[in-house]
Amino acid sequence: MSEDSLFAAPPMGDQERMVEAILFASTAPVTVPELAARMPHGCDPAEALAHLRRRYEGRGVHLVRVGDAWAFRTAPDLGHLMRRETEETRKLSRAAIETLAIVAYHQPVTRAEIEEIRGVAVSRGTIDQLMELEWIRFGRRRMTPGRPVTFVVTETFLDHFGLESARDLPGLKELRAAGLLDSRPMPGQAALKDEDEDEARSGQSELFED
Repeated sequence: MSEDSLFAAPPMGDQERMVEAILFASTAPVTVPELAARMPHGCDPAEALAHLRRRYEGRGVHLVRVGDAWAFRTAPDLGHLMRRETEETRKLSRAAIETLAIVAYHQPVTRAEIEEIRGVAVSRGTIDQLMELEWIRFGRRRMTPGRPVTFVVTETFLDHFGLESARDLPGLKELRAAGLLDSRPMPGQAALKDEDEDEARSGQSELFED
C-alpha cells in the first residue's frame, strides 16, 4: 500500500506535461513504473499516458507502446520523410534475416529449432551479431533434456520496426514490400544451402551485405 502524501497530486494537465517532457528527453522507451519514480507522489502516469496518447492522435508524432514501455515516434504515414536515413542503413544478410524472422514468429525458439526450420546450420556469428544489435535475447530454458536456451525478440527490435508487440508482426507480403525479404527461395532450398555452405567455409557470419 502506498503511503499517504501531505500534498495533493498535481492536476492531470500538469501530469501530462511531466510525462511528455520525460518521454521527449528519453533516448529509449520508458515504462510506467519508471515514469512514476520520476513524478511527484500521488501521480497517475498510466492515466496521463492515456490522455496524452489521445492528444497526439492525428499529429506528426504519435505516442506508441513498445512492449511494456512508451515512446514518441514519427507517424507511419510520414516515414517517407526519413527515407534518406533509412537508405543509408545496410541490409541484413539473408541468413540473418531468416534467423531473426524465425525467432520473431516462433519465439521462444531454440537454436536447434531454428536450424530445423531453416534446414541448415546457424552460424554462431549470426546469433552473436543479432544479440549485439539487441534485436534478440536469451529467453527461458526449455524444461527438456539438456535444458536448451531459447531466443526471443527484444523491445529494441519492436521499437525499430514500430511494433507494440510481437503479435503485430507483418505478413510475408508486408516484409517484402518493406525490403526486408526478397523473392528468392525460402529456407531449406538449394540456393540457401549453397549460401550457408559458403558462409561455413569462410568462417564468418556475414551479417551485413555490402
